[in-house]
Amino acid sequence: ELNRRYFLKVFLIFFCFNYIKTMRPEKIGIIGSGLIGRAWAMLFASAGYRVVLYDILPEQVSTALEEIKKELHALEAKSALRGTYSVAQQLSFISGTVELSELVSNAIYLQECIPERIEWKRKLYTDLAAIVGAETIIGSSTSTYMPSLFSEQMTSHRENVLVAHPLNPPYYIPLVEIVPSPWTKPEFVTRTRDLMLEIGQKPVTLTREIEGFITNRIQYAILNEVWRLVADGVVSVADVDRVMTEGLGLRYALLGPLETAHLNADGVADYFQRFGGEVYAVSQTYGPTPKMVAGETLSKIAAECEEMVSREQLTKRREQRDRFLHELSALKKKFH
Repeated sequence: ELNRRYFLKVFLIFFCFNYIKTMRPEKIGIIGSGLIGRAWAMLFASAGYRVVLYDILPEQVSTALEEIKKELHALEAKSALRGTYSVAQQLSFISGTVELSELVSNAIYLQECIPERIEWKRKLYTDLAAIVGAETIIGSSTSTYMPSLFSEQMTSHRENVLVAHPLNPPYYIPLVEIVPSPWTKPEFVTRTRDLMLEIGQKPVTLTREIEGFITNRIQYAILNEVWRLVADGVVSVADVDRVMTEGLGLRYALLGPLETAHLNADGVADYFQRFGGEVYAVSQTYGPTPKMVAGETLSKIAAECEEMVSREQLTKRREQRDRFLHELSALKKKFH
């Protein structure tokens, strides 16, 4: 009996020591328990942060925590779990609340992930202004709004606000766009960038806010030309997608467009000296920006996309995409 108690005591001390050793004291708050909010919670937990997930209804929070549990176990089964902590440890780092003041208290960083409704964001940030600490950074996951649009009305701490926009799915695509407002403190931009690097993301920092940030401006330029080509009957939906999946996408999965140009000539200066005129001439033929609304072109694109992947198969296709993104990420680490 004495030996049993002794070994039990040793086990408890060992367990508690390792738990305390791995549990970081810094607190991260996640506002919004949807898909993006849950992904952020898992990312921060993978780095050992104490994460609190907030939503307005208890059932939303409990559902989100259950979904996170399922997802982490699924990631473990696929050998795709991030970080050095076990599933049990990461789950122990994440809790939930329906009290905004409880979420904000002693948090070093808040990641806002509410729906893309500007009036909702402005109301939330107005509420946060009254309770957030002077050193607490507030990053928005928005892909739509410049940070000044939902922070300009704040009576205090608007200098704490910036955009930290992830790409979907954030767990597999590491890019984060950090976008300051005109009044964001530079030190908060730097701290956010360091935090993203620490949790394994790959941040890019804009020097100022601009509509669409960087990713969407590039993505929209592609979508505009794709729409025009399909609308003009130049190419099918399947073939225009194939240009990316079997051509440009293979390059851009490893290299950016400027490094690609750099390698395709005797340096990037040589590339633009040789091909810059052609780039300009072709660009003059692009035509006006299309309005992507219901009509003949959208019906054609939708019908042909349905032929490639029916809506009933979207979930399965997303799962396949995520699995290959994980494998691609591992391969890219060998390239860089």
